[in-house]
Amino acid sequence: MSHPAESVNLNPQAKQMADESMVRCLEAQARAIWPQEAPLLTRYALPAEPRILDAGCGTGEAASRIAELFPRAHVLGVDVIDPSLELARERYRALAPRLEFQHQSIYELSAAKGAFDLTVCRHVIHSIPHADRVIAELARVTRPGGYLHIIAEDYGMLHFQRAEHDPRDFWHQVPPAFGASTGTDLFIGRDIFGILAPMGFEDLRIDFIIVDTLRVPRETFAAIIEAWRDGYAGPVGDYTPISRPKAVQYFNQMIANIRDPLGYALWLVPVVSARVPGGKKAGV
Repeated sequence: MSHPAESVNLNPQAKQMADESMVRCLEAQARAIWPQEAPLLTRYALPAEPRILDAGCGTGEAASRIAELFPRAHVLGVDVIDPSLELARERYRALAPRLEFQHQSIYELSAAKGAFDLTVCRHVIHSIPHADRVIAELARVTRPGGYLHIIAEDYGMLHFQRAEHDPRDFWHQVPPAFGASTGTDLFIGRDIFGILAPMGFEDLRIDFIIVDTLRVPRETFAAIIEAWRDGYAGPVGDYTPISRPKAVQYFNQMIANIRDPLGYALWLVPVVSARVPGGKKAGV
């Protein structure tokens, strides 16, 4: 498909995505989320040798785990950040050629219509504009009867205890201002149902992964927020009413909350699944 010249940057967080803090972030998020996510993936009725796409694969943390979860699958990870792809190829070369990584835009995938049995898109659609276009493209390359599996982050679903600062103020101000400046929806976890439902998907459901200080090691959870601080305190200062030094203070307080043995913190992570209409009825 082709589109006229864009008035909105299709990758407004490219600098942050290529930063070393994102490598740490993806590692920590995978450690925190995968134990609860893997059972959701195994619900899908897939063929014995499924073709799986990880769209926006980053450093391959999820694609490698998917390849291990489905040992007879062929898994393709695509991204536009070449250093991340190079790191993925190096780290997971033992899984090649069953696992491969290619430079492709998720707005215009090179695959034919219906090429994949399962299309995965994790931690991506909140960070880019035109999420509806991306979802339509993911659906295009998924076969009738195949599945979409999307982690749609929502920055209104983070909860930390108050101390010197009230984190509710941070998460109330930052996501809408940041989203307005970048053309993105940082509350897409609650908005994605309204995108998918009119598109005719079947078996549409939303599950929640609970990343909190009871289910996830505190240091793993803290590592996620540390990576966010290191990669995003600057852009928060640029795009929102909160200055960079103030953003660092908020992040540091959240990290301390997580590390406090008597503290409790919570991140709810929406996981959306849907079946592309047509094909043999499989259900989940």
